[in-house]
Amino acid sequence: MTELSGLQIFKYLPAAKKAEHTNCKECGCPTCMAFALKLAKHGIDIEKCCHAPSDLKEIYIQNSKQPQKTVEINGLKIGGENVLYRHEKTFVNKTAIAVVIDCAKPDWKEKFENAVNFETKRVNEVLKIDLIILKNMSEKPQNINIISYDDFKKLPINIIFDKDFQTTSRDLIDIRQKAVLEKDENYSDPVCVYFEHTENMELLCAKAAFYICKYANMIVFEDFDENIISSLMSLRQNIFTDPQKPLQVESGIYEFNNPDENSLIFMTTNFALTFFAVASELESLPVSSYLLVAPAEGMSVLTAWSAEKFTAKTAAKTLEKSGLKDKIKNRRIIIPGLLAHMKEELEDEIKDFEIVIGTVNAFEISDFVKTLNQERIQANRKPYS
Repeated sequence: MTELSGLQIFKYLPAAKKAEHTNCKECGCPTCMAFALKLAKHGIDIEKCCHAPSDLKEIYIQNSKQPQKTVEINGLKIGGENVLYRHEKTFVNKTAIAVVIDCAKPDWKEKFENAVNFETKRVNEVLKIDLIILKNMSEKPQNINIISYDDFKKLPINIIFDKDFQTTSRDLIDIRQKAVLEKDENYSDPVCVYFEHTENMELLCAKAAFYICKYANMIVFEDFDENIISSLMSLRQNIFTDPQKPLQVESGIYEFNNPDENSLIFMTTNFALTFFAVASELESLPVSSYLLVAPAEGMSVLTAWSAEKFTAKTAAKTLEKSGLKDKIKNRRIIIPGLLAHMKEELEDEIKDFEIVIGTVNAFEISDFVKTLNQERIQANRKPYS
């Protein structure tokens, strides 16, 4: 069941039927269409219209139900989703990642400390374990993201113990479809997939990745593997972002391999995927470098240029603000190959700097730098007398 549009609501009202009380204004709106549009956005109570038919009220009330409940666990929110695909609107609460620790096992303290202290940083966000569930606990540690196993089982959530991929994936999809499309209250609880101990960590990772995509609200692991958790958190971060707000990093200057006054200078936009692709290559270079990141509302290089979010003036302002001009002797800035057409424009705006056209793809940077160094050596080599 999709959300009612203003036009769908309007068809039930007097003005659409050219009946008595057309555009009567008793609801406070100037026309029936204005009321319908406002009601579709839940900006007015349907009871404000004294002439709304009972079948419209019934459909509207059913349509207005929250498809999935939101459950809060010590400040952690799960559920509350109302679409099947994030591009329809957006997903609301990211899939929680939880770890179970059995206090009856001899190595539980080490595992507990590892889980509590685990963190990874990606796109300016520090990611941690969302919830730690303690089995056979004698006393609860003072930590907001810890609950007992008994309390976990009492939560108003649907817990699926993963046995085989086919069954679990089918259940997850069926439950979300019944909740969102049919708004069936019997399927409105958030869904948790529970992974018991396994030796096949590769299969566990693959299944967990699928369940994050469709449609687990929480995933619980009895096995704590930092590499798997980190990978799943990166996947989750990509999925649970607003599709209308691109991932972006802070603009400014970034340093790689202890740069000095003679280090290379690269430039790009603050689109996160571009930044991390370039940063990864710069980190692996045998030379030091600076990366100048210009603000572009999280757009990729060519998109930012076409939308006039990356201009010569923007680039010049970013360089000036970074303070890099006073730190370096190198007067060459390497720009993305896709911006080759901006070379003269950039040189006019950024005085005393030569603009060098770089690579189109990030993976080509290493070979490009080798060629650049060879050209520099040739230029500095004195002829035999």
